[in-house]
Amino acid sequence: MIQQLKEVMPTPHATHSALHESAATTPAATNPPTPRHVPLAEQTRDGLVESIHYGSLIAVGPDGDTLLQAGEPDAAFYPRSSLKPLQAVAMIRAGLKLPENLLALTAASHSGAAMHLDGAARILEMHGLDESALENSTDLPYGTAEREAWLRAGGKPTQLAQNCSGKHASMAATCVINGWPVQGYLHPEHPLQLLVRDTITELTGEDAAAVSTDGCGTPLFAHSLHGMARAYGRLAAADNETAEGQVAHAMRTFPEMVAGEGRDVTAIMRAVPGLLAKDGFEGLQLIGLRNGTGVAIKIADGGDRARMPVTVRVLEELGLDGGQLATLASAPVLGGGHPVGVLRAANFLASN
Repeated sequence: MIQQLKEVMPTPHATHSALHESAATTPAATNPPTPRHVPLAEQTRDGLVESIHYGSLIAVGPDGDTLLQAGEPDAAFYPRSSLKPLQAVAMIRAGLKLPENLLALTAASHSGAAMHLDGAARILEMHGLDESALENSTDLPYGTAEREAWLRAGGKPTQLAQNCSGKHASMAATCVINGWPVQGYLHPEHPLQLLVRDTITELTGEDAAAVSTDGCGTPLFAHSLHGMARAYGRLAAADNETAEGQVAHAMRTFPEMVAGEGRDVTAIMRAVPGLLAKDGFEGLQLIGLRNGTGVAIKIADGGDRARMPVTVRVLEELGLDGGQLATLASAPVLGGGHPVGVLRAANFLASN
């Protein structure tokens, strides 16, 4: 398949305009259905529920059985950065070889610490490239502390500082390895992106329901929570010799490279040995367990604060020790500097 992909060569500087024109003419684009989400998290204040976060979720066992679900987990959605580990699998299959810390960075939405920026630069250098090869958007570091330090030092938005720079550095490197054009590597018909699409289809077990463009510029494929949970279960249970297993092992071994210090994705992988975790913009959380169980969660309003209380509740329902996750399970709600409520998981399994 790699040889066949080499024969598909996009025009340099080609845009995504044709893709966007096609998507804009579909009925789904003009009148998309609203998923049947249910309350997943709620914030209380002195005995009253003050705010509610709706969403959908599913946990799929290693045999494919649905272990628990809420809302509409078969509705199509954009997995955003939770696709990065699957994109990394495609790159390994195409010959990418990196030290484990840099492979973890390939699957990362990093905070922009020095180890992250240096790592992305190192991936480029290893393949005879520099920052000019990157085609992702520019941004400030994603982590709060990292962004503040960057701004104090007079830093401006750059492609290297943007949280997807590890993935993009590896995409450019994969092009060099295969003799594909580096320029235009984000075009949907570039051989790299065709391989990524096919790999995601294989791991999720379903064709993409729609295609768009992610915030960093990468082609973005819509799948169901069901399919994404299936994919993460496969990654988490894979043998370390496979491409899937290599990505999972690197992420577990270097969780600080996948997100960063103070980030909940890094913390939850440290708290539960063998757990694989990746978040995504717009309220997404994907989890894989060593036994092949996969979990996918979508917070409907995109609110990031609701991800972890819901995730911890699901993991407890699956039999994980809640004590390991206690510090991530809920956040206090303050009034006058004192706790007066809590952000917690709702009773979303009661109606299922």
